[in-house]
Amino acid sequence: MSEYLQQDYVVSEEIGRGRFGTVYRCSSADSGESYAVKSIDKVAITAGGDSLDTQCLFTEAKIVQLLSPHPHIVTLHNLYEDEKHLHMVLDLCYEPTFHLQVMPEREAASMMWQLMKAVSHCHRFGVAHRDIKPDNILLDKENRLKLADFGSADTFKEGDLMSAVVGTPHYVAPEVLAGSGYTEKVDVWSCGVVLYQMLAGVLPFRGDSPVEIFEAVLHSSLRFPTWVFSSVSHSAKDLLRRMLCREVSRRFSAEQVLRHGWFSIIQQSD
Repeated sequence: MSEYLQQDYVVSEEIGRGRFGTVYRCSSADSGESYAVKSIDKVAITAGGDSLDTQCLFTEAKIVQLLSPHPHIVTLHNLYEDEKHLHMVLDLCYEPTFHLQVMPEREAASMMWQLMKAVSHCHRFGVAHRDIKPDNILLDKENRLKLADFGSADTFKEGDLMSAVVGTPHYVAPEVLAGSGYTEKVDVWSCGVVLYQMLAGVLPFRGDSPVEIFEAVLHSSLRFPTWVFSSVSHSAKDLLRRMLCREVSRRFSAEQVLRHGWFSIIQQSD
């Protein structure tokens, strides 16, 4: 741990681990306020020889700083760097369990409203998250949704296409897999998969291997089986069709999602 980090924060137990980083609980030495510190292993990333991973190492902190503050995006409170690690002090959050059970529509709408507010904010600032999935959708101590982990994010300019193949198999948009370039609307597709999962308790495109999943994402039709969607409103299914639309020009933007009538079932207080 960085000497300067340990002067400012008391670092305690590990609460998460990823391919190149470990997340610890920590508290401010001055106020006692609890935070999370994400320690990214610079040596492991550079040793891997992947230029995309190396780029993400240095852009994630900048992107989170660019987007802060926002009520539904994790806040970067401090940044420390030493010879081997980059340490990001972030909001302390936890993973919800919405992807493990079917959610009532009103509850799903509340969660999706907060998520789409975060995504819309990202897109207004020219940032595409590119890896939206339940693991990266957290809740803070006040039960507010926080979009996290911008390690795969990239900046874009209107009209430009991104090309790197990033994302997680079940949630990645078909145009990413097709390799023909894509826009920030890949985030809307991923959010659509998350919404489908919230309402149905299953994923819309499935397979027993990454290859089978990719094939389903590329070619399978969006279906609403009666055994899981019989009690889901027509409005919710209409929104899913517009988010999980393969034709990118017809797919909703994040702002269009927020204007959809389905959200009238909740009190829009943000």
